[in-house]
Amino acid sequence: MDGTKRENIKPGTKVMVVQKQDQRSGKLTEGVVKRILTNSHIHPRGIKVMLESGIVGRVQQVLN
Repeated sequence: MDGTKRENIKPGTKVMVVQKQDQRSGKLTEGVVKRILTNSHIHPRGIKVMLESGIVGRVQQVLN
C-alpha cells in the first residue's frame, strides 16, 4: 500500500520507514506505528510517523 496517503496508516499498522539520516541510502526500517506526526492527508515523500520503538521516519511501504 501507498505510504503517501494518511488514510492508509493507523496506529498499530506495520510499516517500513526511512529515517532522516537514511534518506540518501534509502535504508528502510520496519516497525509498528505508534503515532502519526503528519497532519496533511497526502505527503509526496511519505507520511511522518513515530514507531513504537521511538524511531521517527517517513512511511515508504505499508505492510499487511
